[in-house]
Amino acid sequence: MKRVMLYFGSFNPVHKGHIALAEYVVEQGLCDEAVLVVSPQSPYKRAAELAPEMDRFEMAERACAASRLPERIKPSVVEFLLPKPSYTIDTLRYLTENHGAEMEFSILMGADQLERLDGWKEYEKILEYPIYVYPRHGEQVGRFAGRITVLEDAPLQDFSSTEVRGRIERGEDVSQMLDAGVAEYIRRKGLWSPAARKAALTAQIAAEPENTELYTERGKLHYRLNEWGAALNDFNRVLQLDDSHAEARQYAQMVQEILEFRYKDIYNP
Repeated sequence: MKRVMLYFGSFNPVHKGHIALAEYVVEQGLCDEAVLVVSPQSPYKRAAELAPEMDRFEMAERACAASRLPERIKPSVVEFLLPKPSYTIDTLRYLTENHGAEMEFSILMGADQLERLDGWKEYEKILEYPIYVYPRHGEQVGRFAGRITVLEDAPLQDFSSTEVRGRIERGEDVSQMLDAGVAEYIRRKGLWSPAARKAALTAQIAAEPENTELYTERGKLHYRLNEWGAALNDFNRVLQLDDSHAEARQYAQMVQEILEFRYKDIYNP
């Protein structure tokens, strides 16, 4: 029987932490293969939050191929074939019914997922499978004692997919978080780009025209992209709404100084 550990997730996007965990469980002899099961739609996430499912699968494919164990760490599209939204128990049943004669399945999950496991569909049935849990930094895993295995020595990263997306949207460096092939794919496809984030903020501002935090975030994005005029407009708008907003005032002053230094001539007194 081939021992297959299923690592469920949206992988939005897959990052180095995901692959490090997959390498760990294989190298520790906990399974013969680790499979990243890319979820097309999580019941806990709005579809709008997710990159297209095939983009997420292709990034996972690149990351697995670049791992230390490309023949033993693979992505799966199995949940793309099943009804949406995807429920873990339905996937487990499908795999057991179709491949249970030659494969033995276990599950890899984070402590944050375990915390809400009893809200999952038929969670008691899920607990019948071996479950390996990686803890969060500095936190103990207290739930379902005796029914799970805690990976105390698992490699843990200090970042999440949410942080990776945020950094990309803000135009910040993510080279330490992503495999080079994944980072290149994101750039080529324009996923979570600063332009996309600006468009999303502009739409939110249209719906909440007096929300100073939205203007501030968009202004800082303009600032990082050297779009000085647009940045100054946003920070000035914040100050019109809230004259005591210290962050917006500081940024507005910095933009003013940049403009005065760069464009001080007879035409720009």
